[in-house]
Amino acid sequence: MFQEDGSSSVTSSPLQMFPMMSLSPGFMSPYPWLKDLKPEERGLYLIHLLVTCANHVSSGSLENANIALDQISHLASPDGDTMQRIASYFSEALADRILRTWPGVYKAFRSTRISIVSEEIFVKKMFFELLPFVKVAFVISNQAIVEAMEGERMVHVIDLNVTEPAQWCALIRDLSARPEGPPHLRITGIHQQKEVLEQMAHILTEEAEKLDIPFQFNPIVSKLENLDVEKLRVKTGEALAISSMMQLHSLLASDSELKKSPPTPMNAIGIHLQRVALMNQGTLGELLEKDMVNGYSPSADSASSSPLSSIGSSNIDTFLNAIWGLSPKVMVVTEQDSDHNGKSLMERLSESLYFYAALFDCLESALPRASLERLRMEKMLGEEIKNVIACEGLERKERHEKLEKWNQRFELAGFASVPLSYYAMLQAKRLLQSYSCDGYKIKEENGSVVICWQDRPLLSVSAWRFKR
Repeated sequence: MFQEDGSSSVTSSPLQMFPMMSLSPGFMSPYPWLKDLKPEERGLYLIHLLVTCANHVSSGSLENANIALDQISHLASPDGDTMQRIASYFSEALADRILRTWPGVYKAFRSTRISIVSEEIFVKKMFFELLPFVKVAFVISNQAIVEAMEGERMVHVIDLNVTEPAQWCALIRDLSARPEGPPHLRITGIHQQKEVLEQMAHILTEEAEKLDIPFQFNPIVSKLENLDVEKLRVKTGEALAISSMMQLHSLLASDSELKKSPPTPMNAIGIHLQRVALMNQGTLGELLEKDMVNGYSPSADSASSSPLSSIGSSNIDTFLNAIWGLSPKVMVVTEQDSDHNGKSLMERLSESLYFYAALFDCLESALPRASLERLRMEKMLGEEIKNVIACEGLERKERHEKLEKWNQRFELAGFASVPLSYYAMLQAKRLLQSYSCDGYKIKEENGSVVICWQDRPLLSVSAWRFKR
């Protein structure tokens, strides 16, 4: 593998064997050469194994999928480098998908697992504090609301999943500084936990009293998919604003969704391993680009990339029609900007590898590898990955879509786009500049904003208004 001068020899590297290997039992066990791989080679091989495993899962070749998972277990680690960490969560998601084919085994295996909402809230708080994405979305959203509510005397804001008081404390301060004086402000918060709403009411009421703003908080204990729009209690004479922070994608599953479509062949995904010797950049996003960009192009090849291919999902249509009926002056929508709603496992695997690679790179730049906070945040991302990869039908809630598709949905539902202002962009860019890492970027896209890590879009923020 190494020449006499210590340099890497591509021609003698075991990576050259990948296209010739058959993952048959006993051929590679116990894979003694795996420990000799350099980090770049190991990263490429992990990508190769994940794609191979997913291909076997799609085709029903579970014995070969098991062999690939065994190899991954020798290389992946939730506390290793970025590629090792993300591979551990993707392999767990693929294993979870296999287990679901035996409902009895799956239910027994998970019977003692408890979903702790408080842990999810805590981890989301860490994401808010350590990474800039949500803060930037809050700044842009608040500016859009302030501009839309100029001159209004009664303002009603509906938050479709209220968890972070910082956004609304900032809005209260912004409204209190209006030249014409503050409006009467009512905020309706929706959350499945009563305790979260009670804490939110206390914090926001205290802030409003401090600034002498007439204020009411209307709590609604509900999941978004079960929301009774009548309980929003929108009154005549109120100017309505709605904020959705990464919530609408959970409504994209249709009650009439068909069973899983046949697996897509992986012939289009080339694993070009001879480029290993040329690698000199360190982020996982760059590694994925080098490995996959000349083989499989998710955005170009995805069957779901057609703007109208998944438009018309009944749950989201019903919800948007109900919101349209409330005549909002502005609705600000933040969503993950990636196409994780493809029909086939292979489409979703490729797209989500790119997307979560960028997020794991962000955490690599922000926290040391031994950080407990980082591990907890990555575990929550791992649950998202599991939902994208392992679940189908109504169980699959993480159905992220690109901004282009959301634009189509809102236009079809009767909304008109509200271009985000130059001042909103300026505030967002200033906030990003306050972070020491220069990997964060912001792009304007037809009046909306896309927040990126390097050149990989991660979140989109768009604003809409009721149109007759």
